[in-house]
Amino acid sequence: MATAAERHAASLDASARMRATLSSVAPGTALREGLERILRGRTGALIVIGHDKSVEAISTGGFRLDVPFTATGLRELAKMDGAIVLDSAASRIVMAGVHLMPDPSIPTEETGTRHRTADRVARQTNVPVISVSASMHIIALYLEDLRHVLEDTGAVLGRANQALQTLERYRNRLDEVSDALSALEIEDLVTVRDVSAVAQRLEMVSRIAGEIDTYVLELGTDGRLLALQLEELIGGVDAERELIIRDYMPTGRRARPLEAVLAELAAIESTDLVDLGGVARALRIGTEETLDGPLAPRGYRLLARIPRLPIPVVEGLIEHFGSLQKLLAASIEDLQNVGGVGDLRARGVREGLSRLAESSILERYV
Repeated sequence: MATAAERHAASLDASARMRATLSSVAPGTALREGLERILRGRTGALIVIGHDKSVEAISTGGFRLDVPFTATGLRELAKMDGAIVLDSAASRIVMAGVHLMPDPSIPTEETGTRHRTADRVARQTNVPVISVSASMHIIALYLEDLRHVLEDTGAVLGRANQALQTLERYRNRLDEVSDALSALEIEDLVTVRDVSAVAQRLEMVSRIAGEIDTYVLELGTDGRLLALQLEELIGGVDAERELIIRDYMPTGRRARPLEAVLAELAAIESTDLVDLGGVARALRIGTEETLDGPLAPRGYRLLARIPRLPIPVVEGLIEHFGSLQKLLAASIEDLQNVGGVGDLRARGVREGLSRLAESSILERYV
C-alpha cells in the first residue's frame, strides 16, 4: 500500500504534466486561438494531444493529414465528425475524423458523450485530451484522472488577484513568526510550537503560491504582471523552508533526506495543516503533547543572513560548534580554528551574529 508521500509524489507527476499542458493552451498560443474559434463557431470538438500506439489502438476510421498546426485548420476540421489527433507538441495535425473507442468499463462521472469519451481516452492512454462543448460553451482538459475547465481570462484573473491578496497577508504573517523565531533562537527559548508555526506558514505560503502559479500558466501572455508580483512575494521562501528543516531535523538514526521531509510536509492535507502537532510529526520534532518542549537550532537560518558567507564555511562552522548558542558564544579566535575561516572572515561572522542578535531582540521587545 502506497504511503501518503508516495501518493503525493504520483499526484505531483500528474499535476506537472497538467501544468505543461495548460501552458500549451494558454492565451497567446495557436492552440488556444483554435479552441476559441471552435467555441465561437459553436461546433464542438474532441482533440487528442499525442499520437502513439495507445492512441492508435483505440482509433478507427478518419484520415491522415500530418500537416503543420494552424488555428484556422483546427477550426475547419472541427466542423466534421470525429476526433482530431495532434502530435505531443501540438505543432502538427496528425489525423482528423477519427472515431475513438476507449474501454467502456473505465469509470467516468461525465455525462455528455464527448466528455465521457475524452475522460476515458485520457485515463486509458495517459495523453491530454480536450473536449470543446458547443451546448455548454466550455473547454475541458483531461489528463489521467484530472479534469480542468479552461475559463475566460477575466474570471481567471479575478481569482488570481484574490489569491494574490491572500498570499500577501500570509507572507506578512510568515515574516512576523519568522522574526519571532530568530529572537527566540538567540535567547535559547525555542519550542516545538515555535518551529512548527514557522514551518506551517512556509507550507501555506508555498501552496498558495503554487495555486497562483497555475493561474499564471493558464493566463499565458496575460499573466506576466501577475508572475512578477508572485516572484516578489515568495522570494526566499523555498530557501527558508530548507534552512528551518536543516536547523531542527533529527540526526543519527532518525535523520532523513531533506527531500523526504519536504515531501511529507507537502503530503499533509490542507484541512490538517492548521494542526501544529501534525506539522511537528512531519518534521519529526514532536507531537501534540510535546509542542512546548525545548529545541536547539544548529544555526543555519542565522548564518544564511550573513552576507558573502560561502556554504562550505557555514557547514564547517556548524559541524565544529554543533549549535547556535555555541556559535554565539564563540570568540574570533574560536572561529579562526574552523577550516576556511581566516581573521577577516571570523570578524565578519562575529560582527554579523552580534548585529543579528541585537536587531532581533530590539524588534521583539521594543
